[in-house]
Amino acid sequence: MQYILAFLEGIITFVSPCLLPMLPIYISYFAGGESGKKRKAFTGALGFVLGFTLVFMCMGALAGSLGALLRKYQLIINIVSGLVVVFFGLNYLGVFKLNIFKGFSGKVKTDNMGFFSALLFGVVFSVGWTPCVGAFLGSALMLASTQGRVIEGMLMLFVYSMGLGIPFILSAVLIDYLKSTFNFIKRNYKVINIICGLLLVVVGVLMATGLMGRVLSLLS
Repeated sequence: MQYILAFLEGIITFVSPCLLPMLPIYISYFAGGESGKKRKAFTGALGFVLGFTLVFMCMGALAGSLGALLRKYQLIINIVSGLVVVFFGLNYLGVFKLNIFKGFSGKVKTDNMGFFSALLFGVVFSVGWTPCVGAFLGSALMLASTQGRVIEGMLMLFVYSMGLGIPFILSAVLIDYLKSTFNFIKRNYKVINIICGLLLVVVGVLMATGLMGRVLSLLS
């Protein structure tokens, strides 16, 4: 069940206000700035997703290894991790606004972008936009750290990356058919932010109180 939660967090990251508005620009990069280049856009999107997936899985491996080393401090880790996730949730709810979640707005040279250059772009994205996706990425990393194993930590972040990456790849192919859907999401960002924030707060409280495992076992 925790993997389903990580996958959902990836999907919500995809529709977040700092990421979704940039999607048409990214897809234009992948297509070489030309419309109708669906195959090229698909290849570029695939490389892009692979790039940030590799980086996120490395983060998951680190989180899993640290979880294994700090298992005897599990109670403290649960409390701290939970409070951090609650902090992210309150930011989404608008209790306070921090610029660290805005992401970077630098230009990326994307002329004639191929698979490997898109992969490198994905790596740059994973580093430069970590503040933007940080809330749900941080939550996934906290879940990975509680697993206490490197492999499980990597798997947790792989599932999160698929939640973020699969919609990205589908959008690269179906962008012309999804414009109305994206416009609907943009019009309802306030509601989406509230839902995102509430989900993070609930997850954080469950982690801090040590009830996460019990709830997941009931739902599995």
